[in-house]
This record gives sequence, structure tokens and C-alpha cells, in this order.
Amino acid sequence: MTLTQEDIDFIKANMADWLAEQSLGKPPAVYEIELRERMVRVEEELKHQRELMQAGFAQMDKRFELAERRHEELRQDMLARFEQVDKRFEQVERRFEQMDKRFEQVDGRFDEMIRRHDRHFLWLIGLITTVGALIVAAVKLW
Repeated sequence: MTLTQEDIDFIKANMADWLAEQSLGKPPAVYEIELRERMVRVEEELKHQRELMQAGFAQMDKRFELAERRHEELRQDMLARFEQVDKRFEQVERRFEQMDKRFEQVDGRFDEMIRRHDRHFLWLIGLITTVGALIVAAVKLW
């Protein structure tokens, strides 16, 4: 079975309508209007999505700024605490210096006490020697 020229012309004449009915060919005016309306809705939705994304990015920027501020506050707090620790170390160092001075005073007192004991010892040896010499002289005189 072969197609005649008449059949081919009939198919060509009706092909556009059949494809339009199946939405595969050249669309009729109503379908074209629907497509345009859909494109407008899609564009509006894309615009809305873009606005939502920009709002989300703005919120993220705010959150990052808040996090940065909090980080800076924590850093300042830590620096203040380190300064307090440094002051405490300085106070402890001053106390150690005071203790060193006290130990030096105690060392001086011990040195003075040792000198006194040395003098007393020399006086005691001199006294014992003198008493011994007097006893020896008294024994010889008798």
C-alpha cells in the first residue's frame, strides 16, 4: 500500500492540527497564551526565590557579624583576664621580693648573732686563760 499524492497532501494539511491537539507541534493561540502566562509565573517565582536568597544571605551576614562581635567580646574578656593574671603575678613577685628582703634581714641578724657569739667566745677564752693563769700564779706563790 502506497500513499498517493492526495493522501500526502491531506496529511500535510492536517498534521499541524493533530500535533497541536497533542501539544507537539505548533501550538494554537490559547496554548501560546498559557505558555506565556506560565513563563511569567516562572519568572515571578524566580524573582521571589532570588529575593528570598538575598534575604537569607543578609541574615547570614548578620549572624556572621554577631558571631564576630561575640568573638571579639570573648577576646577582649580573655585579654582582660590575662591582664588580671599578670597583675596577680606582679603582686606575687612583689611579695617574693618582700620575703627576700626579710630573709636578708634575718641573714643580717644571724650574722650579727654569730659575731656576738664569736666575741663572747673570745672573751670566755680570755677569761678562762686569765683565771687559769691566776690559779697557776697563786699555786706557785703558795
